[in-house]
Amino acid sequence: MSRADPPLYYRRHVFCCVNERAPGHPRGCCSAKDSVKLRAHMKARAKQRGLADVRINASQCLDRCEFGPTMVIYPEGVWYAPRTVADVDEIIETHLVGGGRVERLMLMPDQPLPDEAEDPGRTAAAAS
Repeated sequence: MSRADPPLYYRRHVFCCVNERAPGHPRGCCSAKDSVKLRAHMKARAKQRGLADVRINASQCLDRCEFGPTMVIYPEGVWYAPRTVADVDEIIETHLVGGGRVERLMLMPDQPLPDEAEDPGRTAAAAS
């Protein structure tokens, strides 16, 4: 007998990468790109907006380091690469509050690595 999934505990669940790697690592890391500050801002702003049904969590590596800082919002599975607190505010208002998407900040599954055109070997090196 199959059972239906339970209702969502949170309407939206945001995982913000705060992973840290050694300086100079070829893949980089989100914490070196202000992810800790951006996550703290998102958490505080979500609380200010009264988004009690949204959870903002710190996460270790989400494996999209080259695009960092990165975050993913579930249940939709939408990935973002915000660079500034203004980007985070836009994600909060557009996605978490309004249910839309901030397309200019979205990461796509088949998105090429940054600077890949300049260094085609980077993909293989980054995977290791």
